[in-house]
Amino acid sequence: MAQDPKNPFEQLSKPFRRLSLGAVAAAVGVLALVIGSWTSAYTVEPEEQAVVTRFGKLLDVRGPGLHFKVPFGVDVATLVPTARVLKQEFGFRSMAGGERTEYTQTPEHLAEALMLTGDLNVVEVQWVVQYQVSDPVAWLFQAGDPERTLRDVSEAVMRTIVGNRLLSATLSGPGRVEISVAARDQIEEILKGYGMGASIRTVELQDVVPPAAVRPSYNAVNESQQERERLINEAEKRRNQEIPRARGEALQLVNEAEGYRAERVNRARGDASRFKALAAEYRRAPDVTRRRLYLETMDTVLPKAAQVLVVEPGGSSPLPLLNLDGRASAGGAK
Repeated sequence: MAQDPKNPFEQLSKPFRRLSLGAVAAAVGVLALVIGSWTSAYTVEPEEQAVVTRFGKLLDVRGPGLHFKVPFGVDVATLVPTARVLKQEFGFRSMAGGERTEYTQTPEHLAEALMLTGDLNVVEVQWVVQYQVSDPVAWLFQAGDPERTLRDVSEAVMRTIVGNRLLSATLSGPGRVEISVAARDQIEEILKGYGMGASIRTVELQDVVPPAAVRPSYNAVNESQQERERLINEAEKRRNQEIPRARGEALQLVNEAEGYRAERVNRARGDASRFKALAAEYRRAPDVTRRRLYLETMDTVLPKAAQVLVVEPGGSSPLPLLNLDGRASAGGAK
């Protein structure tokens, strides 16, 4: 059926139809301009570097500042924080910072922390790996997911180190320091082998404890060991006090014995020398020496005697010779 050329509605719709197509074209143009402007400029912060790729191929690496690129997804700028120290947490996650940082631990996080030691004990290890990206290109293109790769390497290294140590060595302070240093060196070596363009700054053990189910029993054993160490220390202290004292007393007795020995030896030598001198004089003048010795002996003995009596052979009673104590003897002269 032929269209009526005199239809007023058709005549009125033609200008509006032309106006709608023009508005849509203008709107599309404005939208394309906005999107192009939005996707052509980007800002790189002072602690970042931008890796620019075109259709997935590396184009350039740009530093901090305002930069431009081909819009509409032709060029893609990936920002990599190269001047910032990044971290990965294992066994827990930080929820909010501040004066008191809040943490959370899910069953998945607990599975990361549970490890088997060399003596077949289970220990819960929580640690933090701090790293820094040194080569943004290698960081993006050497591994499909560099953060996941670093996480897997860190967990594998930590499980290997803990699995080669005893539980007591893992829980002790020096042992924890050794584990941190060994983990940092091994993770660093593996990342260099992968060529990922990242360096490990530190590996910090946050908490190394037995699992919650056996923690009371472990604490009881630990308290017993501490009591044992206390008793050993007290015994060592007592030993350090008593042994020097006994040694001092023994040295004193030895010195006294040495002094007594020297005195006796010297006295014996003096007596021997005196006897030899007397013997020599006796050989020269026997009578004179005999009389002198007799007089010296009497001079020594008589002052100690109270009374001297002379008994004659066949006599009835002794006669007093001397009254050395000053008392008159019975029948003696007055």
